[in-house]
Amino acid sequence: MPDQPRSGAEEAGSSPAGADPVSDPAQAPARMAVAFARLLRRSGMTVPLGSVLVFARALTRVGLDSRQGVYWAGRATLVRRPEDVAGYNQAFAVFWLGRDTVRVSVPVPETVIQLDEEDAEEPPEEAGQPLGQLPTVTVRYSATETLRHKDFAASSPAELEETRRLMAGLRLETALRRTRRHRRSSRRWGRPDSRRTLRLALRSGGEPLRRAFMEPAWRPRRVVLLCDISGSMDAYARSLLRFVHVAVMGRTPVEAFALGTRLTRITRELTRHDPDAALAAAAEVVEDWSGGTRLGEGLGAFNDRYGIRGMARGAVVVILSDGWDRGDPAVLGREMERLARVAHRIVWVNPLKASPGYAPLARGMAAALPFVDQLVEGHSLASLEALAEVVAERPAGGPVGRVMQA
Repeated sequence: MPDQPRSGAEEAGSSPAGADPVSDPAQAPARMAVAFARLLRRSGMTVPLGSVLVFARALTRVGLDSRQGVYWAGRATLVRRPEDVAGYNQAFAVFWLGRDTVRVSVPVPETVIQLDEEDAEEPPEEAGQPLGQLPTVTVRYSATETLRHKDFAASSPAELEETRRLMAGLRLETALRRTRRHRRSSRRWGRPDSRRTLRLALRSGGEPLRRAFMEPAWRPRRVVLLCDISGSMDAYARSLLRFVHVAVMGRTPVEAFALGTRLTRITRELTRHDPDAALAAAAEVVEDWSGGTRLGEGLGAFNDRYGIRGMARGAVVVILSDGWDRGDPAVLGREMERLARVAHRIVWVNPLKASPGYAPLARGMAAALPFVDQLVEGHSLASLEALAEVVAERPAGGPVGRVMQA
């Protein structure tokens, strides 16, 4: 590993890789990760976008001042092949340590890579060239881990089908809320239960030898899912509706709606166990599939017919949309304010948030953002797993308030 460098601020400011000066400390790990990945690509390494995102998250954890932590964070996330280690070390020395290095070609011994598949039969050895003459490396691969982070819009039909199959294992839970009702308590303190105390006293000749108490009852909060099925969400709508179907079939009380040019309640249609049959039934009742978007009018219909009347009171409302709205943004802002007054939390799931350099500049997204408790990604299976944690009120970072969690 390269030697320990000078101070982190001196290195970031004098990086020969062309990193921009970082004015916001919170954005420093992301900018440095992008600049370092750009240098690695110029040196000939293959660095996918997903690896850069994971490296940026790792930098926020280890910090930019720990060069050993930065080195191993990049080594674990950006290096995909053993022969890229030497090039990575040289790029690390140039970018993070400010050194001038010379590329040295390292001879790579010829090696036979053998894929270890559980169901595959052992291939016969070729005549004239036994496998024993060359070093053999047996490797395994996991398609599941790759699909977890792959964007739905960039997946093939076969990959989408496999991702939806894996999505069936998701479980959507929510936090408990205290109700006005009380239940029996085994504790010896709290609210007295006079009726049960008298019944116990009858067993002891009328003497209240044992006192009974009650405690508040708890039940899971309702979850309301509003999924945008407009044309701009066409690449994500079906995968997100699969997630909505999994949520409806769970134990948590869930209500599901489709948002387009109008509002359509699809909870009953999604209660079928077969996901394909459930989505087909939902598609029959939704008349504006892949059409325009009027988020403000749709939320207004939800508030008037369902939300304000009680469905959204104390509930976790999840809006799955990219924020593109053809309606008046003032209407959307007004309806979001009405919804925020009765809902326990509002979570906005935007598949475009994972895009590099994303900013909520769309008119609909900008109008709704002040009333959103948390803005999360929704472009992959891993992001939907993180969404389940957010709905359960186990967010990964920081307190939750009506601000965007970047």
